[in-house]
Amino acid sequence: MSEVNLKNKKVMLNTKDMSAGSGRIKPVLEPGNHVVKINSITLDQTPYDADSYNIHLHVETAPVGGDFEGFFRDYNDQSKGRYDGQVGRVRISPFPFKDTTLPSGREISRDQEILKHMITLAETLDMRDGLDSIEAQTIEEFMTECNRLMGGSKLINMCIGGREWENKEGYINNDLYLPRISKDGIAMEALDKENSRLLKFDRGVHVKALVKKDSSSTTEEIPFKADSGSGSDFEL
Repeated sequence: MSEVNLKNKKVMLNTKDMSAGSGRIKPVLEPGNHVVKINSITLDQTPYDADSYNIHLHVETAPVGGDFEGFFRDYNDQSKGRYDGQVGRVRISPFPFKDTTLPSGREISRDQEILKHMITLAETLDMRDGLDSIEAQTIEEFMTECNRLMGGSKLINMCIGGREWENKEGYINNDLYLPRISKDGIAMEALDKENSRLLKFDRGVHVKALVKKDSSSTTEEIPFKADSGSGSDFEL
C-alpha cells in the first residue's frame, strides 16, 4: 500500500478486490477475512464418490454500492436482478464428508461430522435452539431443514481460504473453503464478538497456491480439477 498527497490530503491507495482491467470491484469473493451473510446452504454429492458430500455456504457481502455490478441472481432469469454484494460458494470444510476409518483405527461417521459442523454454524448465528428442533430420517432431509433455518442469515465474520486452480482459458480461480479450527483460531464468528478468536487471514497458510507443471520436467503430474461439488459457481 502506498500514499499519494493530493492537494495536501493523503489518500490511501489499495488494490484489494479490484481487477486489472476495469478497476472495478470484482463480483466474486477472493480468499481473505470477510463479513458475509449466508444466502443458502447446499449438500452436494462429489462426482467421484456417491457417498461423499460437500457442504457449501453460498455467501454474499453487504451491498457494495457505487458502480459495483454483481453477478445475476439467476442468469437464466435476469429479471431477478443482480447481487448487491460480492458472492462466493464456500465449502464449510476443506475436505468432503465421508464414512472412513483412520490409520489409528478411529472410525469417522459422515453424518455425525456434518451434524457437528451444523452445530458450529448454528451457534455462530445464535440459532442453536432452532437447529435442535430439527428431526429428519436422512442427512439429505436434515440439511434441507438447515437451509430453511439458516439460509438468509445475518452478517457474520469469516476467514475464507482456498485452493487455486486454472480453467481451460488459463484464468486462475479459487476453490473456496473454511480453514479447519486450530489453536490459532476459528474460521467463522459472530460480529462484535468479545475476545475474538477469528483467524487472521494469511495467504501463505490459508491458500494452496497453484503449482504449474514444469514442461522441462520428466515427472508426470496429475493436474488438479475443481469438481462440480467444490468449484466456483460463477464465470469470470
